[in-house]
Amino acid sequence: MDRVTVSSLKEMKEAGHKIAMITAYDYPSALFAEEAGAEVLLVGDSLGMVVLGYDSTVPVTMEEMLHHVKAVVRGSKRSMVVADMPFMSYQVNYTDALYNAGRFLKEGGAQAVKLEGGSEIAELVAKLVTAGIPVMGHIGLTPQSVNALGGYKVQGKDLKTAQKLLDDAKALADAGAFAIVLECVPAALAAKITESIPIPTIGIGSGVNCDGQVLVYHDILGMYPRMLPKFVKRYADLSSLIKEAIRQYVQEVKEQQFPEEKHSFTMAPEILERIY
Repeated sequence: MDRVTVSSLKEMKEAGHKIAMITAYDYPSALFAEEAGAEVLLVGDSLGMVVLGYDSTVPVTMEEMLHHVKAVVRGSKRSMVVADMPFMSYQVNYTDALYNAGRFLKEGGAQAVKLEGGSEIAELVAKLVTAGIPVMGHIGLTPQSVNALGGYKVQGKDLKTAQKLLDDAKALADAGAFAIVLECVPAALAAKITESIPIPTIGIGSGVNCDGQVLVYHDILGMYPRMLPKFVKRYADLSSLIKEAIRQYVQEVKEQQFPEEKHSFTMAPEILERIY
């Protein structure tokens, strides 16, 4: 089966079919997400927090991202794989940005990259697209800029910032982005943005009227205990199941209940007798 493409996603928007995107960080999460029907797998720099234990996405490096992108690509055959460009991998100059984005496709095997920012990166987006690199935009709450934003806050609640978000979305679409993530944007504003641009919007904390939705793998499965944003719906509590399974294993090891005979291998007694 062919992979989902930028054209596939645009056709879904035009037909009114919702797009399901979820983060994936390794081979098994890619397998599970694709088999469950997700059209897009985002190798998010959120892996810095939920996989690597950083306090934010800011410390994540290109090499760390590439390592995980390769694993996700190996675990998927149909879903589009989008790689997050980490902090300072594209902000310094066009040359570095083009080189780093190209690595995600050439070395990592991803089909697209995602960049945070609006009108200020539109020229960069155009250059990447011209070079043959599909770009997904990301506006609203942009985690890489959390220090400048003053924390994790809803964006676009007043006239000035709401107008900027709409202008940013139009600028990214005009520059050639194939989709835009809207994070923590008021639902009504997200709906207006979605109606105003020809490319799909993917919401996270931005209401039901976006063309699609994205959530973090570990959040929906209850595997990241440090925080649970308001916009997350937890579909399972795997952390409790995992801890209980490991607790039972530890107990059985200490009480010599594991391994049992069925978990062990045998050998001929006469061979054992000849060993000295």
